[in-house]
Order: sequence, then structure tokens, then C-alpha cells
Amino acid sequence: MRGSLGGRVAQIIPTLFMVSIIVFGLQQLMPGDPALILAGESASDPKVVEQIREQLLLNRPVPVQYLHWLWQLLHGNLGYSWQTHEPVLTLIAQKLPVTLQLGVMAFIIAVLIGIPAGIVSAVKRDTAWDWLANGIGLAGLSVPNFWLGIMLILLVSVHLGWLPPSGYVPLGQDWQRSLATTIMPAFVLGNSIAAVLMRHTRSAMLTAMQQDYVRTARAKGLKEIVVVTRHALRNALVPVVTLGALELGTLFSGAVLTEQVFSIPGFGKLIVDAVFTRDYPVVQGVVLVVAFLYVFLNLIADVLYVLINPRLRGA
Repeated sequence: MRGSLGGRVAQIIPTLFMVSIIVFGLQQLMPGDPALILAGESASDPKVVEQIREQLLLNRPVPVQYLHWLWQLLHGNLGYSWQTHEPVLTLIAQKLPVTLQLGVMAFIIAVLIGIPAGIVSAVKRDTAWDWLANGIGLAGLSVPNFWLGIMLILLVSVHLGWLPPSGYVPLGQDWQRSLATTIMPAFVLGNSIAAVLMRHTRSAMLTAMQQDYVRTARAKGLKEIVVVTRHALRNALVPVVTLGALELGTLFSGAVLTEQVFSIPGFGKLIVDAVFTRDYPVVQGVVLVVAFLYVFLNLIADVLYVLINPRLRGA
């Protein structure tokens, strides 16, 4: 077990290194000259533009720019925003908790809806419960997040007046208002993830219910709820854990549209603004943080494998 986890940890550094090369290389293909954009009204003055290129090393070869950026990164410096001149780490520290809160809430909603629905659908196969769960799952996969968000704002906020339509209040400032401003966008994000978890849980449960150990448990006279929860579900959760870890990473990186609809100042707004203004240091920092989250969540998934399946503890 320790050797396997050690190998996973050792893969983090080369993975992030390859991500850094890809991100830095692909952004060089983006149209437009960052120096001209940053110069603004002074773009017509060649001296101003050249001075900006010199300050930002834009007049150096791309490998030299990358090595300089990588050296700063290894020393814990992600650079400074070309627009606000703030440290990228500061901007990320301001926006990351917002998206983390939204993503965690959405994932909790997805788990509370998706996994029980998948279990019921598998246990009650070919019944009305099965059709209902599959219908909800199909709707969750089909309805776009931005459309669902707009409809919820019209219904819950405009017509019923139950929740604020947009905005964000930090959790430490007022936890009740914070939950009120994030519960709708969290539901929008968690809705599609719940549908994915439901379908995979149903498939894994159907496979587990046909195994010999389940038939043996039933032959021993165990109650059906014990057979389902202790025997079938525990083994069916192994593939679902992998999916859950990947989908949690997707929540953190894919909340762009939802944050825009609900005016939440998270990672989504930060990355969109950075792309449109050619703020390369911010784009690089956000992508690297998202990549690290993906790798870290996969590591957590590997640990959960061992906790769920005792047979892997000796591996």
C-alpha cells in the first residue's frame, strides 16, 4: 500500500511539470500582442511598447521566458498580474475559497442525490422507482447549467423571493447569508454531477448484486438491507470513488458559467477576465492550481480505495 501511494505521490511533480510546459506553450499561440494590450492608449508609442516587452521579458526567446517563469515558480512565486500588479498567489488565495466552498457544497448535493438514487434504481430495477431515477438522471445530463441557473433565479428569487438572485457573502462573515447565496449555484453544479453518479452507481450496483457473495449472503438469511449496504454497496463504491474524485475536480474547474450567471467572484470570473485581458501569469497560476487539485483528488481516491476494499491493503 505504501509503495503504491508513494508512486502516486512521485507522479505529481512530473505531471505538474508537463502541465506547465503545455500551458506556457499553448498561450504563446494566442492571438494579439500582450504588450500592446497593456500599453493601452500609449500603444502608438513604440518606446512604451518596447519598455513593456523588456520588463516582462516578452522580447526574449520563449524557452528563456519559460525557464525564468519556472525558476520563480520553484521559489514559490507565481508572478504578478499584468493588469492589477498584485501577486498571483494573492489573487488565487482570494478566489480559491469561494470556488472551494461552491464545489464542496455542489459535491455534497450530488452525493446525497446521486448515490441513493442509483442504489434505489438498482434494487428496484424495472419498477416505477427505476424509471423515475433514470428520468431524473437523464434530465440532469441534458439540461445546461446556465439555463437551469436562470430558471432557478426566475422561480426561487424573482417569483418566490426565497433566496437572493446573485452575489456572494464569505462564509466567515455571515454563514447563513453565505449559504443562502451559494445554495442555488451549488445545486446547479451538483445537479449534473448527481446524474453521472446515479448512472454509475446503478451500473455498479447491478453488477455487484449478481455476484456469488451476494447470493451467499442472501442464502444465509441476512436481511435485504444488510445485503445491499454491507456487501453489494461496499464493492460497488470502488469505481464510483474514482468517478467522484474526477467530478469533484471538474466542479472546481468547470464552474465558469455558473459563477457568471450568479455573479460569484470565484475562479471562473478570475480565469475569464485573465484570458480576455491576456493576463498570462494569472492564467498560468489558475491552471496549475486546478491541475494540482486534480492530482491531489486522485491521490485521495487511491486512499479511499484501500479504506473501502480491504483486499487492497496488502498490495
